[in-house]
Amino acid sequence: MSLTAFIYVQHLLGTGHVVRATAIGKKLAERGVDVTLASGNQIPPTLDVEGLEVLELPGAKTANAEFSRLITLDGKDLDDDWRAMRTAETLKAFAAKPYDLLLTETYPFGRRQFEFELSVLMDTAKARANPPIIASSIRDILVPKQQLWKEEWMADKARDYFDKVLIHADPDFITLADSFPFAHKIEDLLAYTGYVVREGDRPEPPEGDGEDEVVVSCGGGAMSESLLSAAIDARPLSRRAEDCTWRVLAGHNVPEDEFKAYKARAGEGVIVERARPDFPGLLNRARLSISQGGYNTVLDVLEAGVPSVIVPFALATETEQEQRAKALANHGRVVVASEDMLTPERLAAAADDALALPRSSHKVLLGGADRSADILMDLLKARAA
Repeated sequence: MSLTAFIYVQHLLGTGHVVRATAIGKKLAERGVDVTLASGNQIPPTLDVEGLEVLELPGAKTANAEFSRLITLDGKDLDDDWRAMRTAETLKAFAAKPYDLLLTETYPFGRRQFEFELSVLMDTAKARANPPIIASSIRDILVPKQQLWKEEWMADKARDYFDKVLIHADPDFITLADSFPFAHKIEDLLAYTGYVVREGDRPEPPEGDGEDEVVVSCGGGAMSESLLSAAIDARPLSRRAEDCTWRVLAGHNVPEDEFKAYKARAGEGVIVERARPDFPGLLNRARLSISQGGYNTVLDVLEAGVPSVIVPFALATETEQEQRAKALANHGRVVVASEDMLTPERLAAAADDALALPRSSHKVLLGGADRSADILMDLLKARAA
């Protein structure tokens, strides 16, 4: 009988969480593991989930950038009835098989708003006659909490329930301790995997697309108005990129009426279109990338080796992209432009600065999905021995 894995992921705004969870799931599947991906939000249409059993739980998302209000996919506030129904569906899914591995994406280092079901899931897993290996999958940077006790709670939860914490980062570049003050309490649980990049058969762009272009992207596009608006008007203001096409990719979360308005505003040499699955291929051909600082996009930029401007989405409560962008800038890899001060003029100047930078020789550790799967397989084999 093959090994089985249950991967729990709840993305609320961006798509990085589900992309990483899927990448690890596919690597486990390649090693013969029967993988169930239980997602608490809709799977992005550009994401390849072939080889996984995908279970879409009753969906939830954030109603705002501060994550202060969660709603269902049809816009209703979460209530106790919904939470009870969601918990029942999650436990039903987990009860379907005697899973050998339970992998939670972000939790317990986030997703506290879903503690109503996750605490029950943890206790259910631990109470089994043959408990699964329980592991957590987290990105390179955690969002700091205003109350220190919440961060200590995370470390205690990891210590009490988890066998391993996979950190999808390069420790020579950034460590968990840089964004989490209680990393020392769980040092023996930590394993750095390198960054998780999207793999698989990504389509090549049609001939000419992306060639010597400025490619502007915003991931799913949930919080992208400042970047898209500035980029559409920046081309004629640049000294080093006014002679090439600017291809502006609006994520699928950008409402259709806003998308049409951007297209109508686009001047000569500016193409506005929806985000494309061949985005990495566009970057491989591009003169310059202008993007937000999300995990997936930054990794695509690093893989392509293209000069880059990062405009991190940042609020007082959400500094992850800003921290990542600054770390890259410290290595001479990107130019950072502040979102709250963004104008077409400032974006054009940042583009010129990025194109003037020498090409960086700094290599970031990649292959995080493969390394994660290897670590998890070693844990499973040790448990069976």
